[in-house]
Amino acid sequence: MKHKSLTSPNKKFIRHIIKHYLKYDKENPFIFISGMLAFLGIAAGVMVLMIAMGIMNGTQKEFSKKLFVMNYPLTILPIEEDSVNDALIASLSKQFPQLQFSPYYTTQVITKNDGAVQGSLLYGVDYHKEGEINEIFKKAKGDEKSKFRVVMGEGLSFEMNVLKKDKVTLYFSEQQAIGFGTMPLQKRFIIDGVFKSGLKAYDKAIMYTSLEAFEKLLKRKHGSYDGLHIYTENPMDEIEKIRAVLPEMTVIEGWWQQNGNFFAAMEMEKKALFLVLLLIILVASLNIISSLLMTVMSRRSEIALLRTLGATKKEIRSIFFRLGLIIGSSGIVAGTLLGTLGIWVLTTFDIISMPADVYGTSKLPVDLSMNDFGFILLGTSIIILLSALYPAKKAAQTDPLTVLRNE
Repeated sequence: MKHKSLTSPNKKFIRHIIKHYLKYDKENPFIFISGMLAFLGIAAGVMVLMIAMGIMNGTQKEFSKKLFVMNYPLTILPIEEDSVNDALIASLSKQFPQLQFSPYYTTQVITKNDGAVQGSLLYGVDYHKEGEINEIFKKAKGDEKSKFRVVMGEGLSFEMNVLKKDKVTLYFSEQQAIGFGTMPLQKRFIIDGVFKSGLKAYDKAIMYTSLEAFEKLLKRKHGSYDGLHIYTENPMDEIEKIRAVLPEMTVIEGWWQQNGNFFAAMEMEKKALFLVLLLIILVASLNIISSLLMTVMSRRSEIALLRTLGATKKEIRSIFFRLGLIIGSSGIVAGTLLGTLGIWVLTTFDIISMPADVYGTSKLPVDLSMNDFGFILLGTSIIILLSALYPAKKAAQTDPLTVLRNE
């Protein structure tokens, strides 16, 4: 063996020994099998993590997209009566010309037809302005001219057994005088359109009518509203700017705040799933430790001989540390390829179908973000590095004199 510097390890020597230890050993087949199990375990763990995080992220984005449409990016609500009015809308339109506004009235009603009864939330809107910010409403609304017209969801239309141009009766909480008594206010409305949002809960509970219907039936004050929907592509950036110019008796909410608990629960579930699946890789890393320790124990005489021939502790430690890294890194690469293939298969072919009324889509949404992929690589790499340290340290601590004496 050539003379080596005491400060720098012989890289060629290290690579040669690593290649030797990676080969299948007929005398100790369990060492190779243990290494292969570690490789397969890490590959499977990375693959499952990628697919699971992709499904979680895709589902979250799909829900966000649906809720974004039906809940509106931003909503201004009055604290006291008349604080959301035409004057406020004109002022905001002048200060924020890039935004689109749709004022509304709202009330709860009971929808009845042919013996079927269903509670609903009725919005009174300007059909043109609402159509500009609500694509689902725009596609559904018809050309009916009557002020007493409604656009309802597909689920409610099915429950009421009605179609476009049919009529339904709406019962309001307000009372009307009948003879010597009173009864709930009721009115027949013609169905101007049926929308489908993709979420059954919305399709069964929401209806739209005209502002004029509210003003005529419920005596709402013209130009003073129950709220103001705002459309912007950057609601999180705009909300504080709008809040700064709003009068004191109004509040503004973003769609993410209206559904904060839902998305917080999804985010918590995503983190918990990541940690649980990371345990698969942790278990696989135990195979790296056991494989390397078995190699150290079976090669003790070789390690002792290498030490007597001039190999340093640093070189021995480097050999076994790199062995662990090679097994783990190979598993990461294989798992990444398998995970990418799995995501492509799930997004390309309709292998798994889901109930659209529950999840908002019938196709399994898979969208792995680069952040999630980075966390997967980081977590796996840390586990592999820690797994390779202990066996490398034990190999470097081999005492050649003791081993050769026992041999």
